Amino acid sequence: MALPAIPFHWRWALPFWRWATGLARPVPRAGVDVRDHAEAGVRVRVYRPSSGASGGALLWLHGGGLIVGRPAMDDGRCVAWVRELGLVVVSVDYRLAPEHPFPAALDDAHAAWMWLLGAVGALGVDPARIAVGGASAGGGLAACLAQRLRDEGGPQPAAQLLVYPMLDDRTAARRERAGARHLVWTHRSNHAGWSAYLGREPGTPNVPDHAVAARAVDLAGLPPAWIGVGTLDLFVEEDRAYAARLEAARVETELFEVPGAPHGFDALAPEVPLARDFIARQTSFLRDRVGS
Repeated sequence: MALPAIPFHWRWALPFWRWATGLARPVPRAGVDVRDHAEAGVRVRVYRPSSGASGGALLWLHGGGLIVGRPAMDDGRCVAWVRELGLVVVSVDYRLAPEHPFPAALDDAHAAWMWLLGAVGALGVDPARIAVGGASAGGGLAACLAQRLRDEGGPQPAAQLLVYPMLDDRTAARRERAGARHLVWTHRSNHAGWSAYLGREPGTPNVPDHAVAARAVDLAGLPPAWIGVGTLDLFVEEDRAYAARLEAARVETELFEVPGAPHGFDALAPEVPLARDFIARQTSFLRDRVGS
């Protein structure tokens, strides 16, 4: 199957891409209650077992390069985690750049985290079994959220699930990468996403704290991490580097690489054996850390 390079860098077309990424194939939801509502000033989509069974939870952040995306993109994976693990999944409809640059998206993720902590009784969630996670830009936001929560000293996530995370704006500043042919998420799209979010040229010195996960000086004390990425993904080098730094900081870390896989391959072709294994490994990590 040929995978296109989607021109998210065309800012004039952002309304179309946002509309398109908000579409989702209907997902069977038997056994799962799904509701959209606003909490703490942030829109969230909450997935719960229809049985009301109590257990762990996952605060989830969708992808889209910080400039597009909606929770509906991830209905399939969120419903699957509720069914397989009995989790409550809270997917955050965070604000997007360039209209809402940093720290808007991170503030929304933080507000959703605080709401989730306050709603554990109503949701039937064990507060000691809440993970944060996300895919692509959402994975980068989840990593930044984990850093911010550590620095604030309050309740900490039990784990962080980082699916081909967008972690380092300096990748977008590497001009030699512009000629590489990456599928789905390209160097130009990456540059556009980081520029919109940071409000400055990617790779410049002195970014604000918690704006770029890979820029954090100290990674000690963060929750156990699972990082998964394909070897043809634009983010593979930065993901490897972040995993190595986590391990050096004595954070329990699993890096799983999928040979020959591009960005977002599991969402594009979820029935392919490589994708099924990739998804199963994420589920296994969640089961071990926050599952029933």
